[in-house]
Amino acid sequence: MKALGEIGWRRAARFGLTTLAMVPYRALLFPQLRAPYLRLFGARIGSGTIIHGVRFFNLYRKGLPGLSIGRDCFLGDECLLDLAESVVLEDQVTLAERVLILTHTNVGYRDHPLQRHFPAVAAPVVIKQGSFIGAGATILPGLSIGPGSFVAAGSVVTKDIPAHTLAAGIPAVPRRAVS
Repeated sequence: MKALGEIGWRRAARFGLTTLAMVPYRALLFPQLRAPYLRLFGARIGSGTIIHGVRFFNLYRKGLPGLSIGRDCFLGDECLLDLAESVVLEDQVTLAERVLILTHTNVGYRDHPLQRHFPAVAAPVVIKQGSFIGAGATILPGLSIGPGSFVAAGSVVTKDIPAHTLAAGIPAVPRRAVS
């Protein structure tokens, strides 16, 4: 009941409805069917985009209307996208398997003792045209990946990545220019 007190009945109902709406999505066997289904609920997805077994959470917040995916993108299996705020993938972006995109962080309920030290944050993520995000990489809230950039597998992106840059590590740091 504590959660209901914090989010209210309206958000709780929206959570239930969006959870039910995702059941048929998960049952779709062919990636080519997933984009049209997500469009029905407000996602903007360009032509030629392939969506494998991608999962979404916080649909009761910004939800699928906050998802914008450009043309000719590829989203690999087991990617997890937080839709508390907007996620924008411009044209020809590739997310390899198990990429995690976070648009919010929160340590717990409003009265959690760490809230005053680590207040909740929510901000959109933008991945610019022609970028590649390697398997198992994590992108934190409010960040932008510059056009034509490459984020190496397993990296944790804690700061914006400039255009045409290879970034790697934990935390991810620019390693060299991509020409």
